[in-house]
Amino acid sequence: MRLSKFVKPLLSLAVLSAFAAPALAQEQVLNLYSARHYQTDEALYANFTKATGIKINRVDTDDAGLLARLKSEGAASPADVVLLVDAARLWQADEDGLFQPVKSTVLEQRIPAHLRAKPSDKGTEWFGLSTRARVIVYNKQNVQKQDVQNYEDLGEAKNKGRVCTRSGSHPYNLSLFGSMYEHLGAAATETWLKGVVANMARAPKGGDTDQIKAVASGECGVAITNTYYLARLMRSDKPDDRAVVEKIGVVFPNQQSWGTHINIAGGAVAKHAKNRDNAVKFLEYLSSDEAQGYFANGNNEWPVVAGLRPANPALTALGNFKSETIPVAAIGPNLPKVQQLLDRVGYK
Repeated sequence: MRLSKFVKPLLSLAVLSAFAAPALAQEQVLNLYSARHYQTDEALYANFTKATGIKINRVDTDDAGLLARLKSEGAASPADVVLLVDAARLWQADEDGLFQPVKSTVLEQRIPAHLRAKPSDKGTEWFGLSTRARVIVYNKQNVQKQDVQNYEDLGEAKNKGRVCTRSGSHPYNLSLFGSMYEHLGAAATETWLKGVVANMARAPKGGDTDQIKAVASGECGVAITNTYYLARLMRSDKPDDRAVVEKIGVVFPNQQSWGTHINIAGGAVAKHAKNRDNAVKFLEYLSSDEAQGYFANGNNEWPVVAGLRPANPALTALGNFKSETIPVAAIGPNLPKVQQLLDRVGYK
């Protein structure tokens, strides 16, 4: 029996489709929910795909938006990996049951224990991937460096009318205050926060960069900021930014006690991840020397992996410092208590 010239192509197409269908079904993907909005991270994603063949689909929004979306999606969520930019937010997401435990020798060996959630028999819930320090900046003309050597100094009478901060309830400040609560206890932390409020030059407003510029202008004498905001100004070619840097000094607080508070950006495998193996591979990649270099050089964050030396002139200029080593996961449970203290002392 001879096949017509019309039937042959149809059969050929059917055979090709039979082979193509499994290939399409096996396409490797990773669905990433990210609160990181840094253009330099694009190289991270592109290099991971190039190395593994795993395509990354991204949802980018702020931390609060991501967490709200994960909650509303529930078991139907397509998210495989969640990246957040603050330890307090990671802790809260973990408390809300949005992550699943991971067992990875690579992550456990490369990421220090105090920069990840407390491990259990089932694994670790989330991992710090980069760090930033919360430092004090001061106006070199109006403030003496010795007056701002410790966080505690911000609440002392010698700094009356000098202090500026962003909102006390912003997660960056909540994490610092949660750390102070861990070091000082409830009563001393409340006394300190009351002193900080009494010393304010103006009501809290703006972001960290605004605080730095307010110090440079003389509106404020001292302020607290994450180091990567400062490093951006230090690396800027804009004359106005360079002028700001010239007018301020930087202190890594508490070098004679517990060390400077550090915060993290971190990641976790989503509770209902459909591509779990790919998710673990991605987190492991983010702990690699290559990815850690992108965090440091692209967004002015310090690597979490010990011994890595980022080729970042701003981080080099800031120098070495003693950082606190309390587990970042221990800060989270303090946050509801800290918020009550903020309400009591009127820290907006």
